[in-house]
Amino acid sequence: MKKSYKIWLAITGILLIALGVMCIIKPGSTLFATAWLIGCFTLFSGIAKLVFTFKTQSFMPNSGTRMLSGLFQVIIGLIFLSHNMFVTMSLPLVFILWVMFEGVILAVVSFDYKKFGFSSWWLMLILGIAIVVLCIFGLRNLDVAYDVAGKTLTLLIGISIIILGLAHLFALTGIKRVENYVKELGEAYKG
Repeated sequence: MKKSYKIWLAITGILLIALGVMCIIKPGSTLFATAWLIGCFTLFSGIAKLVFTFKTQSFMPNSGTRMLSGLFQVIIGLIFLSHNMFVTMSLPLVFILWVMFEGVILAVVSFDYKKFGFSSWWLMLILGIAIVVLCIFGLRNLDVAYDVAGKTLTLLIGISIIILGLAHLFALTGIKRVENYVKELGEAYKG
């Protein structure tokens, strides 16, 4: 895999971590002001995921789920960039649903890493499950989150996004194993 795609994955992970930290530091007062910034980060992350998926779909299983995830991120990013009052008011709900979707995909993709012999695949599974659990807790407390200017929800979202960013960075370590597996398959096919 080209080094540039690994860089894209690393940038996406770092931006997600930065976004999560921003949600925690400025929870309620920045929902309206950060809609545009969140839109940019989400759009960039979606585009990076789509580029990665298109370049690796020939040898990576479940490329359809990654493509769907990338398309969903691009759509959410474009919606957030519209920066109208409706988006700002629905931002916590839409955002937590997106993060929950990403957690489910992370948990599912972890089994692909297991197939490739990545010994720490279980860590990705645990991170995916943790994201989903935090998001469910956030959805259960959605009314409380709105009452206190979104602080509770943005804290949960922030932690979930940081975990998602860490999972993207963690996936970089698994890519080498996938590359070796594909190389071995190619050699076995030729031989």
